[in-house]
Amino acid sequence: MSGIDEEVRVTSDTTAGASVMDVATESAAPADAVRGVHTMSMAKAINAGLADAMRADEKVLLMGEDIGPLGGVFRVTEGLSAEFGEKRVLDTPLAESGIVGTAIGLAMRGYRPVCEIQFDGFIFPAFDQITTQLARQTLRHEGRVTMPVVIRVPYGGHIGSIEHHQESPEAYFAHTPGLRVVSPSNPHDAYWMVREAIESNDPVLFLEPKSRYWPKGPVDLDHAGLPLHASRVMRQGTDVTVVGHGAMVSTLLQAADIAAEEGTSVEVVDLRSLSPIDYGPLLDSVHRTGRLVVAQEAYGNVSVGSEIAATVAERAFYSLEAPVLRVSGFDTPFPPAALETEYLPSPDRVLEAVDRALAY
Repeated sequence: MSGIDEEVRVTSDTTAGASVMDVATESAAPADAVRGVHTMSMAKAINAGLADAMRADEKVLLMGEDIGPLGGVFRVTEGLSAEFGEKRVLDTPLAESGIVGTAIGLAMRGYRPVCEIQFDGFIFPAFDQITTQLARQTLRHEGRVTMPVVIRVPYGGHIGSIEHHQESPEAYFAHTPGLRVVSPSNPHDAYWMVREAIESNDPVLFLEPKSRYWPKGPVDLDHAGLPLHASRVMRQGTDVTVVGHGAMVSTLLQAADIAAEEGTSVEVVDLRSLSPIDYGPLLDSVHRTGRLVVAQEAYGNVSVGSEIAATVAERAFYSLEAPVLRVSGFDTPFPPAALETEYLPSPDRVLEAVDRALAY
């Protein structure tokens, strides 16, 4: 990357970050000794999860651009450098392939590195390291080498930013054998899923829906509730099942509320894990409702939603009363911020698909 490109990139990151610094004003996450249920944002829940993992295992370390004293663009790592020092919270150069490549070497030496990719669209310089090196090392060494590497990726839209700052690249990585891919939709899951991802001996792509960084919710620091790769029914219903992951779960819950006012009962399933996918609760739901709408912010073509639609059609064909329908971002690059509300799936677009499913 040229020096000019680096200068432009730093400027764009600073501009984007300036509009999302509200998270920095929240009180610090609770220390490991203070357990129980706390109300916190997803950003602080991830911060607490990282801190507790680092307290529990000195081999856990963090790597990324501006994650040290600054605390990251979204302030997710705020305060961790002060507690654990610069040898465990490493500010790296702007070189994603170097970050992931270094993490691979550290994992081979017994460390458990957690890498932060500053924005979703910046992950592609590390694509080769992730898909052809990180994901394959354990198989290449017939299980003798493990890769306990977590790659944290703020992803998705709804923050009024620009191209490369609001993308949803999950399908590229869910398609990669040897790589686990997960995405929490709420603060409780964010805390426990990042802890479980760090404890995994396999590489985990940890997708953080950046539009959900700030809304607060309860976090039980004593009870996880579900394992890392389990899906969950978030709202029970009888007429139609809708399924999504990350920030889309909030949109689906809003759509279900509106549908209930109109007399339609919508069941909402939070996928939580994109690779592997836990189909059990989803198939059980489809067997009950007979209809499925799959929603995602990502492009519709050759996507996670496509895979879910195909699998449900194969495994629940005789329960379906209508075709599996999909709602997604459009098959174009992410548009300028002024058009994001037209591009991203809304409750109205989800409800339009629900109506079509019920019309069969």
